[in-house]
Amino acid sequence: MKSLKTLLAAALAAVACATAGAADMGTAPITFISPFPPGGGTDTLTRMIGSAIAQDTGWNIVVENKPGAGGNLALDAAARAKPDGHTLVMVQTDNIVLNPWLYEKLSYDTFKDFKPVGLAASSPSVFVVVPESPYKTLDDVVKAAKARPGGVSLGIPGVGGSGDLLGHLWRKAAGMELMHVPYRGWAQAYPDLASGRIDVYTGSVASLLPQIRGGKVRALAVVAEARSPALPDVPTFVESGFKGIDQTIWWGLMAPGGTPDDVVVTLNAALNKSQARPELVQKLEAAGYSVMAGTPADMDRRHRIDHDVFGRIVQEAGIPRQ
Repeated sequence: MKSLKTLLAAALAAVACATAGAADMGTAPITFISPFPPGGGTDTLTRMIGSAIAQDTGWNIVVENKPGAGGNLALDAAARAKPDGHTLVMVQTDNIVLNPWLYEKLSYDTFKDFKPVGLAASSPSVFVVVPESPYKTLDDVVKAAKARPGGVSLGIPGVGGSGDLLGHLWRKAAGMELMHVPYRGWAQAYPDLASGRIDVYTGSVASLLPQIRGGKVRALAVVAEARSPALPDVPTFVESGFKGIDQTIWWGLMAPGGTPDDVVVTLNAALNKSQARPELVQKLEAAGYSVMAGTPADMDRRHRIDHDVFGRIVQEAGIPRQ
């Protein structure tokens, strides 16, 4: 895990490199589109990032929520927006990376119609059970699943999402059968988890942290290269013996594809400057996120790598396109 000092140094270095190519953004409002409803994890992250940038720059940043169709409504709106830097979208692994593999037809091209501005944050997936569950570790779940093939269930927030795919990786690595049960989200899944109709549930640390801290669920493990700052006592899948299951979910800002390079440079510098604020880092970590700072090229590289990695997982899992 990178230290706070390392993260701040990286963010400041990126700002210094970008300053020379700055563009004048004028006084018009800048809209950050969030693909999810108000109050959710992505909406909260978007508003925290937007507020920090506004404080640093004086820009008038407005968050617009466009939920629906697995994030496609928001992405379509951003792709069609005027490419002047005044409309950005907060993308994440579950839409910008996965949607091209999950939908037969999209109104946008995930690479051609967007320009990366910069990575914003990451939050690992976490697998949880109710406090009274007999499963104390991932290995406990594996043993039960092998003893009762198909008898142990995993609640997932949607077919083909990151939770579904990580569950597939876990089943393959452990050589077990695990029944996946899709839900629209935590609110729908919790009654079934609490009543024992499903055994395990997975979502991001950012979305489940209040329930973990409130004692409603107990965390078994997180999917990341290192432990989550918000859950330092919870092991990773790798620490639990499942090598290669470390795909952290990330968020980042993208602009319409025709946005001028100098505008992207300016936006990236503003994003990285906000990420160098210790108070923002602390707020993000308290909410279950970790800062990800870097250049547009860094985001493009991560996007392309994960596109290929998750694409292979989708194909292995045999998930049909919608």
